[in-house]
Amino acid sequence: MKDPYVVWFEDLSSEDVSKVGGKNASLGEMIGTLKEEGIRVPDGFATTAEAYQEFLEQAGIKDAIQQSLTEYRDEQKPLGQVGRTIRGRFLNVSFPEEIEKAIKAAYHQLCDRYDTEQVDVAVRSSATAEDLPDASFAGQQETFLNVTGTHELLDACRKCYASLFTDRAISYREEKGFDHMKVALSIGVQKMVRSDLSGSGVMFSIDTETGFPHVAVINAAWGLGETVVQGMVNPDEYRIFKPLLHKDSFRPIIEKTLGEKEKKMVYATGGTKTTKTIQTPKTEVRRYVLEDPEILQLAKWAARIEDHYQMPMDMEWAKDGETGELFIVQARPETVQSQKESSLLKTYTLEEEGEKLLTGLSIGEAIAAGKVCRIKSAEQINEFEDGAILVTEMTDPDWVPVMKKAVGIITDHGGRTCHAAIVSRELGIPAIVGTGEATDVLETGQEVTLSCAEGDEGFVYEGILKYEEAEVNIEDVPETRTRVMMNIASPAAAFRWWRLPCDGIGLARMEFIINNIIKIHPMALIHLDRLKDQEARKTIRKMTALFEDKTEYFVEHLARGIAKIAASQYPEPVIVRMSDFKTNEYADLIGGKEFEPHESNPMLGFRGASRYYSDQYREGFALECKAILRVREEMGLENVLIMIPFCRTLQEADRVLEVLGENGLARGKNGLEVYVMCEIPSNVTLAEKFAERFDGFSIGSNDLTQLILGVDRDSSELADIFDERNEAVKQEISRLLQSARKTNSKVGICGQAPSDYPDFAAFLVQEGIDSISLNPDSVIPVKKRIAEVESSL
Repeated sequence: MKDPYVVWFEDLSSEDVSKVGGKNASLGEMIGTLKEEGIRVPDGFATTAEAYQEFLEQAGIKDAIQQSLTEYRDEQKPLGQVGRTIRGRFLNVSFPEEIEKAIKAAYHQLCDRYDTEQVDVAVRSSATAEDLPDASFAGQQETFLNVTGTHELLDACRKCYASLFTDRAISYREEKGFDHMKVALSIGVQKMVRSDLSGSGVMFSIDTETGFPHVAVINAAWGLGETVVQGMVNPDEYRIFKPLLHKDSFRPIIEKTLGEKEKKMVYATGGTKTTKTIQTPKTEVRRYVLEDPEILQLAKWAARIEDHYQMPMDMEWAKDGETGELFIVQARPETVQSQKESSLLKTYTLEEEGEKLLTGLSIGEAIAAGKVCRIKSAEQINEFEDGAILVTEMTDPDWVPVMKKAVGIITDHGGRTCHAAIVSRELGIPAIVGTGEATDVLETGQEVTLSCAEGDEGFVYEGILKYEEAEVNIEDVPETRTRVMMNIASPAAAFRWWRLPCDGIGLARMEFIINNIIKIHPMALIHLDRLKDQEARKTIRKMTALFEDKTEYFVEHLARGIAKIAASQYPEPVIVRMSDFKTNEYADLIGGKEFEPHESNPMLGFRGASRYYSDQYREGFALECKAILRVREEMGLENVLIMIPFCRTLQEADRVLEVLGENGLARGKNGLEVYVMCEIPSNVTLAEKFAERFDGFSIGSNDLTQLILGVDRDSSELADIFDERNEAVKQEISRLLQSARKTNSKVGICGQAPSDYPDFAAFLVQEGIDSISLNPDSVIPVKKRIAEVESSL
């Protein structure tokens, strides 16, 4: 006969939520269906909702609980007093004999399974209304780690029951309309994974900020996972592109960020506490928690778990330091991005510049401005002013009532999966976490602007800055014969705009990644010992400390940046333009001045194709090629195509193609297409001959206009003359399209003009252009205009 009070995980399935809560039902479902596929889940058992109800009946505390809740609702007693009273009632009574016996028997059996006298277990609460897709109760009840022996276990179980009535849980249920007495509590008792000797963390099968569904996001820190969940540390972060995980030859890790991981939680011995938090040794701080094969393994599990449940999932994982094995210890539905309205895109744009005070991880994509309210501990919560920006070290579930009153949140510690990040997403307010020093830099009453609209990094600016908020409706956008693509510079922006109905990326600007993420001149990395600038040399050594081969710093960061852009549109084409800095822009990179000539007119100088085969930059170009090769052949993103800018002559084209071949990027190899920018009159005049060498053209309307009209595009005095719609420019574009038709070559445009002038886009469509690449915010209106023009042809 089945025990009414205790059920083993392997005997549970997702059908048992009412019996054991979402958390425990999910563990049972995974053990029953996914363990045989190699997904490791530690063994354990759950107490039932019936055991909880029986506990309440035999303890005789039901009516007293109801009375306390009525006093709270009627405002006779404050929440804090009511919560304390109810929890005290649970802690002051013993378990009914039959339930105690069942828990002890199951624990002894678990000890036998692991061949030990006192197995260490995690004791977790699982409310019967918890982890349902429309109500995230995550973190509402308590978890107890490294619990050993029946006495400790029963004590932890009592505390779990009491935690159903923490202040935060009471107020949460009141807000969501759940009947307190209809929510029961199940307790999960699970073998601990010795991650205190290794690492652990949180994993999502969807991008937590943008809702992009094709990546897994993993956060990792040393020690037990509570430091990540509670936001005590800034963890490592990894993003993996799921659609390519099925091919063992590919390693589609498209992002790796090293976290500070300044603390870690480990087992405590000899006292009353079962865990303690210590400083992380410097050797571990400077290391990634997971090796690449482990990252890929977890991502494969995330994809498989998501596939099984048919919904995006939020999981906790742990690595056993004794065996080296990975485990999934929890899985529940993701409750924020998966519930969002997908037809509306909200965009925020800063319209003013301000002094940057702090940087951290951006949570959400909004902007908020207001006065700071700095609160360092939960005791000060009552001091918070409605509508202020909450600044604190970190948050836990006790802070939720005050977080609801904030227009934005800034924390010292935490990663994308910490409590502050999760709750701010649920509330729909922007947050910047892991700034390191917000509570030291910001003062109560200080006016600031918090911006999460500029990519993965969030910025805090001095003062109240103007910003624009807009909505883009992506429903009912017509199909077009002309391919409508996007211009993208920032990898983070590519993820932000993934929902737009476009046909790939017509221009991915490599310069943004080099300038904003890498920041170091490639030749300075290759010839670091030759660098005379001692300050630059010192900075480079510090920035590349993780890399024995300094050039690998450049290749890895460039490859992952390009991969993130490519993943956002896979399998649609993503055309990456090889670097097109001018010499003065290259010189501004760290260590760059010693490798660049001084030119009086850099716009017409040593730029684009001429650099790639020159002895002055050839080695730097080889690093760019290595990054492209890694994205295509190691990560598997073969939708990446390349484009050569500012190619002046046919001889130059031949030399560049030769250098590409020497670096493993021969045109046609593994389907590689090589395009050329059409931005010089010679590209139009000799279009048929350029077409023999390249797969197609992309019109750079800015440079083409300035060279046809003889106008410096940056000159404010000549701004009224500079116009891509000038008859001379349009005639040259028409000539190019006629030549391309003869050679069956593709022609697109990636310049600014179609984004700025809908009538220019109409002209291009009438002339028969193959693709138009636009700034993201222009895609919808211009696509509608293109459809109108096409219907009239």
